[in-house]
Amino acid sequence: QSFKLLGFLDVKSVPCARESVLYGSVGSFVVGLGHFLATSRVRRSCDFAVGGFICTMLGYWFYCRYNLAQQRIRQRMLKEAMRNKILFEGSSFDPERKQTANERSDS
Repeated sequence: QSFKLLGFLDVKSVPCARESVLYGSVGSFVVGLGHFLATSRVRRSCDFAVGGFICTMLGYWFYCRYNLAQQRIRQRMLKEAMRNKILFEGSSFDPERKQTANERSDS
């Protein structure tokens, strides 16, 4: 069973959504409690807690999505390199293959 936050964000299947909500709630608690301990103003502390939730959640969301995109790029590059390694292994296009004197004179 899926859990939809605000009716549209499926926290279970969207990458980084669960962690963003959890870090946002922790950030909300820390900012709200910190502001309350500093000022003893309840309503203003709740406002700061909501702001802390939004900032922390969005900050971690972008950080996590950026890392996920970087990981996918690295996986794609590795997959392509493995495909090329299998394709060119043992041929004259293999960069790891040592050229003999005979092959050097042909080129």
